Amino acid sequence: MRFISAFSLSRFPITARQLILASVVLLGVSAVFAVLNLQKTRGLRTEVGQSDAARQTAEQPLASREKQLKDREAAVAAANAKFGDTQNKVASTEAELARVQAEKNDLQGKLRANETEIAELRKRIDNASTKPAPPGASPSGSTAELQAQLEDAKKQLDAAEREKVLLSDKMKVTQEKSTQLETERKHRPAPGANTAGIRGTVLAVNPAYNFVVLSLGARQGVEANSEMLVLRGGAFIGKIRISSVEPATAIGDIITSTLARGVQVQPGDTVVYAGNNS
Repeated sequence: MRFISAFSLSRFPITARQLILASVVLLGVSAVFAVLNLQKTRGLRTEVGQSDAARQTAEQPLASREKQLKDREAAVAAANAKFGDTQNKVASTEAELARVQAEKNDLQGKLRANETEIAELRKRIDNASTKPAPPGASPSGSTAELQAQLEDAKKQLDAAEREKVLLSDKMKVTQEKSTQLETERKHRPAPGANTAGIRGTVLAVNPAYNFVVLSLGARQGVEANSEMLVLRGGAFIGKIRISSVEPATAIGDIITSTLARGVQVQPGDTVVYAGNNS
């Protein structure tokens, strides 16, 4: 065994030059792999950077959409709060109208009773003025008694006349109040009204996303995807398309192509049902 090993080493001797050459080759191979790994690493970094950029680009519309939804939710919440205040005012108006009607009926009853009393007092005065003295009665006593009755009747008549004036004044005020409340009630759209007669008001406008919040919703017959005309002072200024509907409010997207140059939809503008595009 020793003989074979010695023979092999003696037959194929490894010189220092060969060792150096082998080392150089190995270093070269290592350098090649290092360069390849570096290029691969750079490629991966580039891909990661591109992926991050693509992800950020994709997230931007999502973030914008989320902000738009939050703005819409805030606008709807504000509109619902305003609608709640309006409903409270409506309920208060109805209660006030009922109270005024009751007061009006009471005053009418009192006024009729007062007029009846005045007619009776005038009749008493006329009778007292023309009534002859009873037979056998003292002329002076009879005259004094009749005069007292006449004066008493006149005082009652004066009081009744003054009360009539007060009742008439109250009746006038009550009638005016009743007429005002009736007018307010007539001008309010009734829930479930025919869509052809739907009319409401723009409560809020979001110019950044071109949408509006309206003062009417599903209870008034508003439907998604329907269009409404926007009026100001009775003149047409543009259109909106309903995108979402709540029970008492609705959101509509402004159809910018229908707006005249320089014209913007504003809170307080009137909206009128135009039709359904579904």
